[in-house]
Amino acid sequence: MIEIVLATRNRKKAEEIQRILSNPSIKLLTLDDVLECPEVDEDRDTFEGNALKKAVTIAQCTNIIAIADDSGLEVDALGGAPGVKSARFAGPGANDTANIEKLLRELDDVPDEKRTARFVCCIALAYPEGKSAVFFGYVYGRIGRVPKGERGFGYDPVFYPDGFKQTFAEMTPEKKDSLSHRREALSKLNKYLQTILAINT
Repeated sequence: MIEIVLATRNRKKAEEIQRILSNPSIKLLTLDDVLECPEVDEDRDTFEGNALKKAVTIAQCTNIIAIADDSGLEVDALGGAPGVKSARFAGPGANDTANIEKLLRELDDVPDEKRTARFVCCIALAYPEGKSAVFFGYVYGRIGRVPKGERGFGYDPVFYPDGFKQTFAEMTPEKKDSLSHRREALSKLNKYLQTILAINT
């Protein structure tokens, strides 16, 4: 059994990671289970930079292997924005509703065929002694014109994954998990962890 702490206080994100990474040989902790750690300022200009900064900081604070993710939405018509600023697209302290409203305003004149986008997820794993690894996942789709659905979080109510007529927010958690960028990145992480577990048994 190995312990891993999730470097997030986002409850919905933690639940999603725990669902996808469920493994009887891994004990997943959250920041609420460990010593008080500093808030990590996500000031890097890449998903990888932010994820690594969070994971390394929490691993060193707790002396436990840590995983952190940085994820966001990249919209082609906006040159890849909001990107790493996805969570604060509408300004510091912005909530999901404000971010979606700003996104839809900026895409108001963009025709449906040019509203292509992708979700990006970078998962970073860091050991207390400094070793680290990163894993990426992507899901491609398009941005709708009005929010639909009550599930999920972030931009889920306006994101239609390719091949589907439902937004992420209209899907069951299990359906979204099967398609999501976070699942792809976590699946790669899970294969890495299986190697570690095999070495330690």
